[in-house]
Amino acid sequence: MDEKSKPKKSQKLAVLPNKNDYQNVQLDLFQRFLCNTELERAQLSNTFDLWDSVPRYSVSRQAMVKLRTEKGFLELLKLDFNYKGMMLKAIIQPARIEEPDGTSQDYYPSANEELIEDALRKIAADQNHGYFDKTNYHSGVVFSLHMLRQELKKRGHARSFQQITLSLNILSGSVIELRAEDGNNAEAFTRSPYFPSLSAVSRMKLQNDPHAKWVVQFHPLVTQSIDALTYRQFNYHQMMSLTSQLARWLHKQLSLKFTFASFTTIFKMNYSTIKRDSALLDGYKQQRQGIAALDDAFDELTTHGTLLSVLKNEQRGARGKLEDVIYTLTATREFISEMKAANKRQSMTLEVPAAPADNSAAISTRR
Repeated sequence: MDEKSKPKKSQKLAVLPNKNDYQNVQLDLFQRFLCNTELERAQLSNTFDLWDSVPRYSVSRQAMVKLRTEKGFLELLKLDFNYKGMMLKAIIQPARIEEPDGTSQDYYPSANEELIEDALRKIAADQNHGYFDKTNYHSGVVFSLHMLRQELKKRGHARSFQQITLSLNILSGSVIELRAEDGNNAEAFTRSPYFPSLSAVSRMKLQNDPHAKWVVQFHPLVTQSIDALTYRQFNYHQMMSLTSQLARWLHKQLSLKFTFASFTTIFKMNYSTIKRDSALLDGYKQQRQGIAALDDAFDELTTHGTLLSVLKNEQRGARGKLEDVIYTLTATREFISEMKAANKRQSMTLEVPAAPADNSAAISTRR
C-alpha cells in the first residue's frame, strides 16, 4: 500500500462489529417503534434527553471564518446551559482538518454535522445497521457514504461525498467536555470526541468508493441512553424537513419536554432560556434580531404542523425596556398523537421483553 492510498488517521481500517452486537435486547428495543405501518416507521427515529440538550452545534461555518486566526486556529468554545435545573458547561475543542491544498484549519461541529449525526442515528435505528456492544460499552452504526447520502437527500439535505466526508472527520476530530458543579463545589466532567471512533475500509481509495464500509461509534452519552432505555421516539422526518436549525432544535426540545401535550395543555418557553440553552441566537448583535429569528422558527413549526398556535407575551421593565419574551405554545392534533405514542412506547420498552431480532421492528398502536 503506497502512502497516497493509505487511510487518513481518522479513516483507519474498519473493525466491523460481531454478530452479537447486531442482535441483543438493548438494540432490539432501540429499533422498535410504536406505529401502525412501515411508512410511519420510516418517519421515526430516537432523540436522547441529555445529549440532545447540549448546545454542541451552535457556531455556523460563516461565523467560523471570522473567528479563525490567520493560521486557521479556533479557540476552545465554552457554553453554559441548563439541564433539568442543573447548570452545565460545554467546552468544545475544534477539529483540525487538512484541506485539499495541504493547509490546515479548525472547525467546530455546526449545522452540517448535526444533520449527519441525525441521519446516522436514523440509519442505526434500521435493522442490520446499528450495533450495541455491551461488553466494551460501545454503540454505533455501519454504513456506506452512498447510504448516508441517500438518507440526507431523501430528507431534503443533499450533500456531496466530499462534504459528507468532511463532516465525518469534523465529528471524529472534535472533542466535547461537559462539566457540572454542585452547591458544595464538587465537580464532575466527561470528555470525548463527538464520534469516539471513525473507521473505513475499501478495496480502492476511499474517496472513489461510495460503497466502502464505514463504522461510526456514537458518543458515550448515546450509548448510555441506549443501555438505560432513556431515549424517546419522535417525528424525525418532520424535524429534518425544517429549514431552520433553530426550528429543528425547538422540535427536538418539544419532543423531549412537551410529553404531556393534549388539547387542554400548553407549553411555555422564554426567549432568554432558548438563547442560553441553544446558543443559536448568540450571533445576533441586537436582541430584536434574535427575537425575530425565533419568531420565524416558531412560524415554521406552525406551518409544518407541530404547533397549532404561538402566543407571544413581551416582558418589559423600567421605562418599557424589553427584558424577555414568553411564548405560549399549543400543540396540533398530530403532535399530541406523536407524544402519546412516544409515551406508550417508552412504558412498553420498560415492561415488554425484546422480540427476536428477526421480528418486525414496528409495534402497532392498535394494541
